[in-house]
Amino acid sequence: MKKRIGFINFLPGIAWFFVIIFLTCLPGKDLPKIGWLEDIFFDKWVHIGLFGLLTFLFSYPIFKTEWTVKSKLSYFLLITILSSFWGLGIEFIQEYYVPGRSFDLLDWAADTVGALIAFWICSLQLRKQKTAVKV
Repeated sequence: MKKRIGFINFLPGIAWFFVIIFLTCLPGKDLPKIGWLEDIFFDKWVHIGLFGLLTFLFSYPIFKTEWTVKSKLSYFLLITILSSFWGLGIEFIQEYYVPGRSFDLLDWAADTVGALIAFWICSLQLRKQKTAVKV
């Protein structure tokens, strides 16, 4: 039987969720324009970091459970998918509700890449954890 994880364990992820809302809902005129940052696609790196950290913060409490590896991986995957869809939702919010912002498919792709990188890191860490227990 799966032991429940307390709400408090997810507070960092919930807080980060609201940080993402705040940052992505800033009006376009409030965003700094620095030419060389655009040359290195800084915007996309920020999206990767925001959604990678979101996925990790919601996945981390699951490491502490005594659930099976399969259950943990299933939750990691679910969190990854939900993070990606949240990125898509943010793009629609920007398109229709945030002045000076628009829908950008590449931003959503970067959000998804960040979530997938976090899933990959969590999966690798889970394998290390599993191996350490066997030794």
